[in-house]
This record gives sequence, structure tokens and C-alpha cells, in this order.
Amino acid sequence: MSQTREEKVTIVGAGLAGSECAWQLAMRGVEVELIEQKPKKRTPAQTMDGFAELVCSNSFRGNALSNAVGLLKEEMRRAGSLVMAAGEVARVPAGGAFAVDRERFSEQVEGRLRAHPRVTIVEEEVLAIPERDHPVVLATGPLTGDALAKDLARVVGAEHLAYYDAIAPVVTAESIDFDKAFRKSRYDKGGDDYINCPMDEAQYNAFVKAVVEAKKVEPKGFEEVKYFEGCLPIEVIAERGPMTLSFGCMKPVGLEDPRTGKQPHAVVQLRQENADATAYNLVGFQTRMTWGEQKRVFATIPGLEKAEFVRLGSVHRNTFVCSPIALDDEYQLKNKPGVWLAGQISGVEGYVESAACGLTLGVMLAARVNGRPMIVPPETTALGGLLRHLRRERDDFQPANVMFSMVPRLPGRKIRKRRIRREKTSERALTDLEPWLDEVGARLVRAETFPEVATPAPEAVAVSPDDATALA
Repeated sequence: MSQTREEKVTIVGAGLAGSECAWQLAMRGVEVELIEQKPKKRTPAQTMDGFAELVCSNSFRGNALSNAVGLLKEEMRRAGSLVMAAGEVARVPAGGAFAVDRERFSEQVEGRLRAHPRVTIVEEEVLAIPERDHPVVLATGPLTGDALAKDLARVVGAEHLAYYDAIAPVVTAESIDFDKAFRKSRYDKGGDDYINCPMDEAQYNAFVKAVVEAKKVEPKGFEEVKYFEGCLPIEVIAERGPMTLSFGCMKPVGLEDPRTGKQPHAVVQLRQENADATAYNLVGFQTRMTWGEQKRVFATIPGLEKAEFVRLGSVHRNTFVCSPIALDDEYQLKNKPGVWLAGQISGVEGYVESAACGLTLGVMLAARVNGRPMIVPPETTALGGLLRHLRRERDDFQPANVMFSMVPRLPGRKIRKRRIRREKTSERALTDLEPWLDEVGARLVRAETFPEVATPAPEAVAVSPDDATALA
């Protein structure tokens, strides 16, 4: 893979998508101008000054290849993903999920980008689409500033769509009452990684009633709330029926209380938030209740009566464009060639999906600026399926997490068992990914050595030789 040409790309936003895109470009010999408004300015949902801040959950979700997001992460690892490699260093116990210490993860991503000789960091707020004589990538995420969003809406020629994402609260570990709570992973996957607060039927019914009746933060009169279905506030779920939460984030299946030997009526799960295990987040408990009401209502959960909150839940705007209308077949703005979108603003949903979008765009743009065709990942892969979602025309386009339905079905007779069918789909994807990895020089990117960031990895987490190479 030749790296003699040193073209330039400007990227706005050093979140997951922007950071991953910058890394892929820089590792392929492309000069990158990475513009990030922090630390000068933060969005309402941000609390850190570092790159790739995980604003909501600290989880990258499931690892198994029977999950679409598990396949997507594996494809990203093989493609030399900065986000996946940094995640391994910052990993914390989470059963069958991939969760990280937020601060350590951010340090790993930012440290490598700042140390890269082909990445120039510019700290300033961008109020309009930059005018450059080279490619520009907007990776400003779900909370794109009003001025830039207005300029983008002007260029796109259509009204922006927006829905609201809700953030789950975090409590200190020492404030949890372990006379009532117990440690256990669902179906014993991953040992005792989760803390569980069990409820009997009466406690559950009282909790649901309190959630429904609690005072909520109301949207402004001119705002139309459109929640993402995969990240609904618990009160919205509870309003759909009294048992809905017990079949969702509070389902007790696979979680027997060791003190009784029985399955509770409902369970509130808490997942480790940081490497020191001093903080835990309430899994699936994103909410728009007022902060005072959150403290009152969550104190009714057995084990959390005296919980100390590190962070309370909140609601924030998530802005994106209608990609099938706004983007062309090379994923650049139809009405402003030379400008590309990456991450959640382009119409994907989730940490991993945003980073994956940045990865593929970085790989494709590197080929373009070096005079080669932009090669899209095979449609049978999760990376390719995610990009297909952005081009699939439909009247009700909405951001989406990666799903197996985004890739073509396996040929031949249908496999009845879902897990086996999905595993076979993943096997095909990883096989079909190999030629693309060779074509875009992914193996050379992984093999290139690079100075490490001085933040140590948690001793309990082993980094595989492949990922250690990607981090180097």
C-alpha cells in the first residue's frame, strides 16, 4: 500500500466517528485536520473534555457472533479499529457485554490521535460547514450545535429530523445495600459482573406506579419529541402497560436470588461504570424524570434506599439527516460535493455503529484522496449492511442499530434455529470481509507500530496479540 501522497482531510468532531475516521486516514498516509470544540465548549450532555466521550451507557453491547453488534465489532477489530483497540485497554467486567471505563477509554483514543504525526488538532467551535479545497467530514454527532445544524439544513434543503436520547443514572458502589442486592450475571454468563436489586410483585407494582406518576422534564412547546425505540425512557415504557418493564430492562429471567433460590418478580441490574468499580449505572434506566423525582423514585428500589448518585438521568436532542435523500452513493452530501457525514448525524444509532461508520468512511476516503476507487465493504458484512441502511430509500427513515436484517439472507434452505442461523451469517460475513481487508490495506494498518499512551490497562483484562498490535 503506497503512502507517498499526503493529501488532506478536515474532520469536524472528535467523537467516536470522527476519531475513528481520523485514525484510519492518518494510518494510510493522509494528513488530517481534526477540529474539536472541547475544551472550549461542551454540549449539554457532555461532562468530559476528552475525545470519544461516551455520553450515555459505558457499554458497547454484546460480544457474541450470534449478535449483529458482536459481528460488527469483530469486523472492526480485523480492520484495525482504534475504538475497538482502545476499548480493550479500558475494558471493565460486564458479563457477555463489552463495557469500558469511560475516562480510560477517552484517554486511549485521544492520546494516540494527539501523538500521531499526521493528525493536527484544532480546538474551536465550528459554526458553518468549513470551506476547504480538500474533503471535509462532519462527525459532530447527535448534539450538533444549532448554528452548524442550521447551515447543514440549508445545504440539505430539507428540515432536520430530531429525536431525544435519554441518559441512565449512575450510583456509587459503596452506597448500595448488599444485604438486599446480590452479584450475578444473567444465566451465569461472565461470573458476578452485575449487581442485582430484586423486587417482589408488590414492590414492582409500587415502583411502576411511582415512575408513571413522577414529575417529568417537559419538552419545550416548539419541540416534537421522537424517541429512539431502542433507548426509550423507563416512564415511556411503563406507560405502555404495568408489566412492560418486567419484560424489558427489569426482566428477572436467569437471575435467581442466591438467598432464596428463587427468581424475583423483577430485577434492577447495575453495571460497572469504571475500572475501579466505584460506580455503577442502572442498566436501561434512561429517564426524563426531574432530578428530585429520580432520587425519590429510585430510592424505592431494594438496595438503593441510600444510593449516592454520581450522575442523574437526563434527556438530550439527537439530530440526523435523512440519508437516502441527503447523501449520494459515495455517502457525500448531494447538494455540496466534497462534504461527507459520519456517525450518528448520518443516520446510524449507537456507539459501535457510529465508530464503524467513521472507520469505513476513513478507509474509503483514504483511497479516494490517493487516487484509487472508493471500495464499499461487501453487502454481506455488518459494515456493508450498515452503509446499505443509509442508502435504503423509505418515507419514514430513522436511525438504526446494526441488525442481521441489513445483510442478505443465507442462500439455500432456511436454518430454523436463530442462533445457528446468525452464527452462519457471521461466518459468511467474516469470510467475505477478507478480500476487502486486503484491498484497503487493513493488515498494513494493524501491523504499523506506534507509541503507546501511558495509561495502564486494568490487570484483570487480557489484550489479545492482534489487538495489542492494533494498539501499538
